[in-house]
Amino acid sequence: MLGKRTIIGIGVGSAIIVIGTASIFTHFGIQTIDVDETFGLGEATTYRFTAPNHSPQSMKITADTFDLKLSSPGDGIQIPLTIHKKEVSIDWVHTTDGESRIDIQNTGDSELHVEATFQVSPDPIFITYDIMVMITGLVIMGFSLGLSVRKPRGF
Repeated sequence: MLGKRTIIGIGVGSAIIVIGTASIFTHFGIQTIDVDETFGLGEATTYRFTAPNHSPQSMKITADTFDLKLSSPGDGIQIPLTIHKKEVSIDWVHTTDGESRIDIQNTGDSELHVEATFQVSPDPIFITYDIMVMITGLVIMGFSLGLSVRKPRGF
């Protein structure tokens, strides 16, 4: 017969395994990141992300004046550091797997507003974290089952 601690340990371990399994499914496939940020006078920002081949990206920047530099992998879109006024909308598709980098500096007299949608590759470290969470659940279940084993006489 299983003891009260053993049943609690099996329940907690099972719950942790379910959480880890659900989380690992959310980290597979392409992730979509929506950006909606506002920057003050003179502020700068950089966006760096790794995206798979054929993934569409879009960005809309609004400000009085701002500097923009965009580089994408392979033969993709390359925008050297240039000064832009009012509003710029950029849509591009990654031609190869790799990292894109976007540098933006507000040089005008108004706030800079960035709206963007990036489709990125998931970071493999998160899948490793999820596997570690599932292993933790198994260890908790193992220890709790070990509590139900009766020790033979003489120990």
